[in-house]
Amino acid sequence: MKIALISCTKKKRSYRCVAKEMYEPSSLFTKAVAFVEKKGYDDWFILSAKYGLLPKDIVIDPYDVTLNQMKASEIKAWSEKVFQQLKAIHPTEIDFFAGKKYRHYLIPMLESQGIRCRVPLQGMKIGEQLEFYNKALNE
Repeated sequence: MKIALISCTKKKRSYRCVAKEMYEPSSLFTKAVAFVEKKGYDDWFILSAKYGLLPKDIVIDPYDVTLNQMKASEIKAWSEKVFQQLKAIHPTEIDFFAGKKYRHYLIPMLESQGIRCRVPLQGMKIGEQLEFYNKALNE
């Protein structure tokens, strides 16, 4: 099973809603979703600093938690939680549309289990990512 993981965003709705809608104020998130839905992944999930692996259709409350506020030990613990959540859905390939803090500890854990991990937009700045999505979505 090939899945995509998209990171949560600082910009969020101010009300309780499904996870996919929560992050729509972010154009980067919205474009990433449109891109992964166009590419035909078997499924996609959100990497949430608060919830870990977050299914897109789960109803959540707004929150203000970010990996940027966490110590390395907390990010490691978060990564272990997400690793266990991912193992439960048995992916064979994962494409990360998320920053380095979201994947730094997680990718080695996944690869140790034979799960192929890729970071299609690795090294791109936010503006370059938006440009990539705009071009890909207009093809």
